[in-house]
Amino acid sequence: MTVTAEWIAVDWGTSNLRAYAMSGETVLAEAQSDHGMARLEKSEFGPALMALIGDWLGARVTDVVACGMVGARQGWVEAPYATVPSAPLAGHAVQVPGTDARVRVFVVPGLKQEKPADVMRGEETQVAGFLARTPKWDGVICLPGTHTKWVHVSADEVVSFRTFMTGEMFALLSKSSVLQHSVGGGWDDAAFEDGLDQTLSRPESLAGELFGIRASDLLNATPASAARARLSGLLLGAELAASKPYWLGQNIAVIGDAALSEVYAKALKTQGGFATIAECQEMTIAGLSAARNLLG
Repeated sequence: MTVTAEWIAVDWGTSNLRAYAMSGETVLAEAQSDHGMARLEKSEFGPALMALIGDWLGARVTDVVACGMVGARQGWVEAPYATVPSAPLAGHAVQVPGTDARVRVFVVPGLKQEKPADVMRGEETQVAGFLARTPKWDGVICLPGTHTKWVHVSADEVVSFRTFMTGEMFALLSKSSVLQHSVGGGWDDAAFEDGLDQTLSRPESLAGELFGIRASDLLNATPASAARARLSGLLLGAELAASKPYWLGQNIAVIGDAALSEVYAKALKTQGGFATIAECQEMTIAGLSAARNLLG
C-alpha cells in the first residue's frame, strides 16, 4: 500500500536506521535498514535516508525528525548536548543543511551531565515519549541495552543519569574473552538468579566470580546455558548494586526490548522494586512526536 507521510520519524542508531511514515501521532508505515551511523560517511547519510523514505514523500516539503547517533560528532550533523537538569528535549533541534529539496531534516540533541561525566543520545527521546504518555510522573527510568541508562526524573525534567556498559561487557566477555569457550546458547533461571544474588550482595566479588564460570566448566562440565545465564546474572547484579541510589524506594519504569526489560523487572522485583514496562519503539515515536511539536 502506498502512503504519503505528513511527517517522518527517524530513529538512527549506531547499527540501524528505522523510519516511520506519520500522520499526526499515527504510524502509517515503517521501514528499516542496516545503514547505521557507524557504516556511513558524511556524504552517505542523505542517500541512505532517501532510499528508505522516498516512496512516502508527496508534493510538498516533508519534515523529518530524527534522534540517536545521527546527531553525534561522527554522525550527519552534530546536535550539541543540553545539560541536565533539564527537560529531556530542552536542546534545540538542528536542521541538516543541504538536504534533498523534498525534505527538511531536524536532529534532536542528546543530554550531557558534567559530574559525574555522562552523555546520552536517543534515550532522551524515549524519556520524553514516556513523560508525554505519563503526565506528572516522578521516579527513575531504566533504559536497558548495550549501554544501560538509569535516569532520575522529577517535575518533567531529567535531574541526573548514569550509564552502565553491562550489555557491552556481556558481549565482550562472552565472545572475546576466555569465557567464550564456556558460554553458549540457552538459559538457566537458577544460574542467573544465583549470579544475580552473588554480586548484588557482594559486587566486589565480580572479577573472581567471572573466572569461576570458566573454572566450573573445566572442572564440573557446567552446561553452556548455565554459564551464559550466570554471566548475565553476575553483570546485572553488579549494575543493580551500583545503581541502587537511583532505584531504591522509587517509582521505576523500564523502557527497552521486551525480553531484556522483563529480565530487569524480575531482577528489581527480587529487591522489592516493582517496575512498569514500556515498549521502546512506542516511546521513541511518542518522543519524536513531542520533538516535532516543539518545532512549531
